[in-house]
Amino acid sequence: MLALRPNCECCNRDLAPERDVAYICSFECTFCADCTAHLQAVCPNCSGELVARPRRSAQKLLGNPASAERIYKPAGCAAVA
Repeated sequence: MLALRPNCECCNRDLAPERDVAYICSFECTFCADCTAHLQAVCPNCSGELVARPRRSAQKLLGNPASAERIYKPAGCAAVA
């Protein structure tokens, strides 16, 4: 099951699992739409493709909550030109 991380790794923007558009790679590195555009849809951690993260409905989040673990790596994203 996807962890649905709560924030963008580059800018630390909150990303709600049931409504916000987020992008992930196959390792679940998570980014907002603006940072994904800046990164040209390439994960700065693994060079994998960033694709739209599926949303989990509020009803399903009750039994399967999103992760609370925040990962923030601004230095890794700043290096991408």
